[in-house]
Amino acid sequence: MAFYCCSRLGTKSVFSTINKFPTVLGTAQYAQAAGAIPKITYKKYEEPKPEHHDIRNEKLNRPLSPHLTIYSPQLTSMLSITHRAAGMILSGYVSALGIGALVLPNDVSHYITMIEGLNLSPATLLLAKAIIAAPLGYHFVNGIRHLYWDTAKGLTIKEVYATGYAMLAASAVVTLIIAAL
Repeated sequence: MAFYCCSRLGTKSVFSTINKFPTVLGTAQYAQAAGAIPKITYKKYEEPKPEHHDIRNEKLNRPLSPHLTIYSPQLTSMLSITHRAAGMILSGYVSALGIGALVLPNDVSHYITMIEGLNLSPATLLLAKAIIAAPLGYHFVNGIRHLYWDTAKGLTIKEVYATGYAMLAASAVVTLIIAAL
């Protein structure tokens, strides 16, 4: 088949057919021929004047971007902010415990004995442990909520608020369970 096509290209009838098409270059109109040559003028370069972005946006009639102080706090935004804060607190815990294990001269049992030697009331110990466990309980339960969202379920506003309140209750329960240990 390939030999047949190549032999057809070499025949005179194919070349004569191609020659019948008018050339594009012969009928093209150029800007110079039309008399529409643009004039180029050169201006001296001027350094742009520094101006504040608010003034520039006002000159360009751009709307002022809203800031955080005009928004009313919503459950969704507060839960998102505290989820990030809990994650940062947990990374601080891990860093402090890791550096403490490397730097401090004694092991963990020595420091637990020191805390027991303070003779704190059970309520004070439970409160201190709950404060330490709260970021873990909150971040853990809210992470499960985010994994539920990753299945593309519970994403309507009503469901987001319902899972938000359920997550707060569950994180309180998990925090108290961890603190009671």
